[in-house]
Amino acid sequence: MAASSFRESNLFGTPIRDLKLAIENTRLAPLIEEFLRELQAKGITLLTPKFHLSAEWGVPFGSIAIGIPFYLAQPELTELHGEEVGHIEGFSPPDILRYLRHEMGHVVNYAYQLYDQEQWVVLFGSITQPYVEDYRPQPFSRRYVRHLPGWYAQKHPDEDWAETFAVWMTPDLNWRSEYAKWPSALAKLEYCERTMAELRERNPLVTSEELDEDVGELEYSLKEFYQQQPSDEEPSPGLDGDLRSIFDDLAPAAEGAAAAETRPAGALIRRLERPLMAQVFRWTGHFPERTRSLMRSLAQRAEALSQVYPKDAENEVIVGVTILVTSLAMNYVHRGSYFPEREAGPAAKELPPAPEAKASTPPSPA
Repeated sequence: MAASSFRESNLFGTPIRDLKLAIENTRLAPLIEEFLRELQAKGITLLTPKFHLSAEWGVPFGSIAIGIPFYLAQPELTELHGEEVGHIEGFSPPDILRYLRHEMGHVVNYAYQLYDQEQWVVLFGSITQPYVEDYRPQPFSRRYVRHLPGWYAQKHPDEDWAETFAVWMTPDLNWRSEYAKWPSALAKLEYCERTMAELRERNPLVTSEELDEDVGELEYSLKEFYQQQPSDEEPSPGLDGDLRSIFDDLAPAAEGAAAAETRPAGALIRRLERPLMAQVFRWTGHFPERTRSLMRSLAQRAEALSQVYPKDAENEVIVGVTILVTSLAMNYVHRGSYFPEREAGPAAKELPPAPEAKASTPPSPA
């Protein structure tokens, strides 16, 4: 069943719990088996997480249960999620394994209560640090490892550890060589190596398998689930001049150019929406839903201005739009506004980047 027909079927309005989704007999089952082999290879034999389908990736604090997004259980649901949200956390088997390694970091942290160790706090910070939705990462900071997109380790100490663990766990990755010139990140990885060696013969202190938003308990429907997703924000002002700087010198290509030789700018921007959502998040930390809203604003203004471009200049236009969106995203991440000189005062300009968080795990313990 294709995503479009799924949306039009009765299943779209059925409570998710009644869809009877499960990990067994799906593409997730062999991936979990592969992941368990990775744990064995790393000597993690006394701690086995519980896997279940949930509304999103996550591990409840104080448990060893890994929640996997329910939409990864069926190809049509994954396709539907991509169409509705635009960004899929686990778009391919290697990507799913990346998320599993990250979530296993949380499992290890909670199972052995590493966050209470003095050295853990020295290296990663206090787990009681506030957990907020917005964070302002420092791209390419050498204090943190790189694993999930969006400079995820900078969200919160708990995420910093989980990302460090995930890098340590990644098969065939020579992390000592890769992070040799990153002393802060390397110190965290070496701590992880020492700690995991010490834990190989120790039973976990916590074995709770508390489930968070288990798929069998989700009373809302797919329709309601996607209605709850962040909606597009108000169009950002001041985009017309930016668009003209990209398109005005390109269209028309020559005096009297035929309409067939030009293409609508709005359509191209909409086509770039999904790939740029993922890549801008990866390299700037600008959340995908914000990039989607920004690009829809750009597309709307391009259509209102009747912007077109010569078809043989498409690559040039793609580069221009990509750089514009990335520049605006960086402004937002570091200054709190796409146009900070118009909207942000001195206090906002002085606000430093902070490793605070929106995340796949619940807030830190009270």
